[in-house]
Amino acid sequence: MSALLDGIKGNRFAVFGRAGMDMFADPVGTKSEHAETFRADLGGSSANICAGLVKLGSAASLITSVSDDAVGRFALNRLAHYGVDTSFIRVLGGEYRLSLAVYESCIEDFQNVIYRNGAVDFQVTEDDMDAVDYTRFSALITAGTVFASEPSRSATFRAFENARKAGLPVIFDIDYRPYSWPSADVASDVLSRAGDESDLIVGNDEEFGFMAGGIEHGLDKARELAAKGKMVIYKMGEGGAVTFADGQEIRTGIYPVTAVKPNGAGDSFMAGLLSSIADGHSLRDAVLRGSACASIVVSQPGCAPAMPTTAQLDDFLSNHSGPTEA
Repeated sequence: MSALLDGIKGNRFAVFGRAGMDMFADPVGTKSEHAETFRADLGGSSANICAGLVKLGSAASLITSVSDDAVGRFALNRLAHYGVDTSFIRVLGGEYRLSLAVYESCIEDFQNVIYRNGAVDFQVTEDDMDAVDYTRFSALITAGTVFASEPSRSATFRAFENARKAGLPVIFDIDYRPYSWPSADVASDVLSRAGDESDLIVGNDEEFGFMAGGIEHGLDKARELAAKGKMVIYKMGEGGAVTFADGQEIRTGIYPVTAVKPNGAGDSFMAGLLSSIADGHSLRDAVLRGSACASIVVSQPGCAPAMPTTAQLDDFLSNHSGPTEA
C-alpha cells in the first residue's frame, strides 16, 4: 500500500485509454433532437481524467491513438489546451475514427449517443506501449474500456508489465461500457484479470457486481480484492462510497447538487481523488474531495470544461453544506 501511495504522491500520471469529441446541446435543458446549437469539447473517459488531473495541479500524459483527420486534430488541440502531454499519442490514418458523444444537459430522460464505429483508440499496440518512457511517471492509470477489444487489450496488459518493471503502481477505473464488448462473459473475465493485476481499483456497485456475477455480490467482490492487499473504492451513487485500505472500511458521503447531466462524474472523481492524495490530504479527505469534484461536474455542461481547478474545488468545499452522512 505504501508503494501505491508513494506513486500517487509522485503526481506524474501515465493515463491509458481513449480521447474523444463531446458535442452537447446548448443551452442547458435543450434536448438533443430539438437543439439548434451544440458546443464541442474534449471527451473520452481517459482524456477527461487527464484534463481533470492537470486542472488540479498534477502532470498527466495520455497514451492512445487518434485519427488522422480534423476530429483527431481537434482532440489533440483540446488536450494541449488543458495542458495534457500528448507526446505518446500515435496519429493513425485509414478508416479508424475518434469516438464521438452527443448528449444534453438535461437530467430527465438523459440521452447520450455514442459513435464508436472503427474506434481508433482500440488500435494501440504493444509496440506503442514499449515506446513509452515509464521513468517519466510515478503511476499508471487505465480505464476499463481499453480492454474491450484487440489489439488494445493485449497492449494495455503489456503496459501493466512495463509499469511493474519500472516500479509504478497500477490504478484501474473499471468503467464498464457494455456496448464496447463482444460479450458480458468476456468482459467479466478480462476486467477481473485487470483488477487482479492492479493496485487501486475504483468502480461503482454495478461494475463490481458485474465482475462478481450479480450486483448483490458487488460489495463482497470489493472486499475480496481488498483482502489481496489492494486499495478498493466502491462507489454507490447517492449512497456515497466505501474505501477499503489496510484492513479499514472508510465510509464517506456525497455533496448533493442540482445535476444537469450524469456523465463525467467518475472521471472527475478519479482526478480529484488522486490529486488530493498527491497534495497530502488524508485518504478520507481525498475521497471526499473526489466526490466534490464529481458533484461539480454533473452540475455543469460538458465534461472536460466542467472539471474544477484547485481554487474552484476549495471554493465549492468552503461554501457547500455537506457531505451527507455515510
